[in-house]
Amino acid sequence: MKAIWRGKTIAESDGTLEVGGYRYFPRDTVRMDLLQAALKTARDLECPHGVQFYDVVEGGTRSPRAAWSYEAPQPRMKPVDHWMGFWEDVEIK
Repeated sequence: MKAIWRGKTIAESDGTLEVGGYRYFPRDTVRMDLLQAALKTARDLECPHGVQFYDVVEGGTRSPRAAWSYEAPQPRMKPVDHWMGFWEDVEIK
């Protein structure tokens, strides 16, 4: 599977997991150099899984909050602890 942003592969792995309708990539398969941690909102702080959103950024182009990771997941999300999920401007193939 690949996560593609604006024609650029930002994650690639044969070991992804689908949980809750989203595909998650192991963190070591993600181009973390293209991600910047987003400021947490009040809603983020309420998340029981410790969510951290990331903007996908390169040069002057930014896709706000297009990636996320659960950093303190409850049992249901434990299989993707610290893995990366993508949405909006990021296509999963």
